[in-house]
Amino acid sequence: MIASSPLLDFFRRGEVPRDVRLLAAEGAFAPRAHEQLAILILLLDDPDAGIRGAAAATIDRIPVLALQAFLARPDVPIGVREFFGDRGVFPGEIPEILADEPLVAGTDTAADDDEDDEPASVAQRLAKMGFSERLKAAVKGSREMRTILIRDPNRMIAVSVLSSPKVNDAEVEAFARMTSVSEDVLRAIAHNRAWMKNYGVILALARNSKTPVAVSLNLLMRLTDRDLTQLSVDRNIPEALRVAARKKVHQGR
Repeated sequence: MIASSPLLDFFRRGEVPRDVRLLAAEGAFAPRAHEQLAILILLLDDPDAGIRGAAAATIDRIPVLALQAFLARPDVPIGVREFFGDRGVFPGEIPEILADEPLVAGTDTAADDDEDDEPASVAQRLAKMGFSERLKAAVKGSREMRTILIRDPNRMIAVSVLSSPKVNDAEVEAFARMTSVSEDVLRAIAHNRAWMKNYGVILALARNSKTPVAVSLNLLMRLTDRDLTQLSVDRNIPEALRVAARKKVHQGR
């Protein structure tokens, strides 16, 4: 079984246009390592022969040592290990690498922009980009690009920002505070175990009125007494969440 993610789900459902599938198959669209491998494996069954061939060639380009080190990670799904095991590649006997950098990448670096660009110029460049270019920018672009594209009206582009190997906890916490992002983005953050080890992310999601109530309610037990008390009187959150927080405060949890 290959682990899921919002980005991977778009590929699974067949909702990704051919040009983007081809970029992914060639390694030019390079999200975090585990998503990249899962997407490449999926594309081996793509109805387009050209995409199938490109995905196979890209998989063959992955350095064996890097692949063995990745397969040694404890979070690699058994389905991915079995896939490469059938090809004679097995987990290495070295400490696992938890970095999220892609294992293989294309030669196109057009989306790798300077982190020091002025926000206005970045916004202007993004406005001139087509779908596939914005998608690449979401994964490979600068922090300023990610801040803009996390609010993109296209759901696939927005959630792809979360698949960028460059995203850090501070950015995720900032995204979790935004009321201008889609529920899909907030739900994806809440389903990421690594990010949910950060109390700042948990609190930001709980305080965000845009966070789905079902998600927020599950976070109440993880809040400190002080933050739970503040939440119980916060008029900016859904009433159901405020009432639930008030009950926990009165019951002493």
